[in-house]
Amino acid sequence: MIVKRKFDLRKVFWNIRFETITTLLVAVLILVLHRFKIIDIALPFSIAGILGSALAIFIAFRNQSSYARWWEARTIWGGIINNSRIFARQIIANVDNAVTTGKAYKADADLYKKEMIDRQIAFAHCLRLHLRKQNGFEEFQYLLSENEFNNIKLKQNRPNILLHTQGIRIKEAMQKEMLGAFDNISMEPNLATFSNWQGACERIKSTPLPMNYQYFTKLFLYVFIFVLPVCLIGDFTKMNIDFMVIPVSFIICFVFAVMNRVGEINENPFENQISDIPMTALCNTIERDLKEMLGETLPEKLEPQNGFLY
Repeated sequence: MIVKRKFDLRKVFWNIRFETITTLLVAVLILVLHRFKIIDIALPFSIAGILGSALAIFIAFRNQSSYARWWEARTIWGGIINNSRIFARQIIANVDNAVTTGKAYKADADLYKKEMIDRQIAFAHCLRLHLRKQNGFEEFQYLLSENEFNNIKLKQNRPNILLHTQGIRIKEAMQKEMLGAFDNISMEPNLATFSNWQGACERIKSTPLPMNYQYFTKLFLYVFIFVLPVCLIGDFTKMNIDFMVIPVSFIICFVFAVMNRVGEINENPFENQISDIPMTALCNTIERDLKEMLGETLPEKLEPQNGFLY
């Protein structure tokens, strides 16, 4: 996620280099053809106005849809953070109550609390890697037992297996009276919520915006780039400033190209790009908060790097 306030214009131009280069080439070509009377064509500016309006509608719709996807993804991960804290608090409070009432030994209770909370942290890291389609699952190996980690590596949907294991371990703790008979009523909805949020993230990941929006937006943009200089050259010639067709065409097309590129970048928030949801930092927040609840040493807080939070 971009957190810096100033942007490097060189990178902005690089991201829209094809559109800007095409605009400059077309504008220069139209100026040369017009000055040397090779082809003397000048269209009314109303044509460019109509095309620009249609293009603006397409870009606005796409940007709105892209931002909605990005914000939904961020909202989901905010919920994962909050419910992870709630789940950890429920585990700690309920298990400590069993120790207080003499239903569980403190040593066993401490091991169980650490196991459940570490697995919840592993779920967050695992979901991050799952959505980004990365294979660095050794990152959270220290959070699981050797047998469980080796078993997880063989599974296809690893975050789902971790949630499934959480449910099994809650049932086993109830049988040992480490958790009360009604504790599952409060904790199982949390696990169901995690499953729902995982499914929502997978839906965003696997269902991009319809390709016809991307195709026609790009098509209209390039049609506009080719038509705009032809529509400007006539009016600028009457004012004896025909050379202005180049900078004016460039500025107008630059604005449309940047707007279009913003929508493209924000469309997929789980691709590990600089504008994506900072899942690594969010997982770090979950791990720090939950380990603090256990009274353990906290990992180092992740800070933005060169204005970007990953």
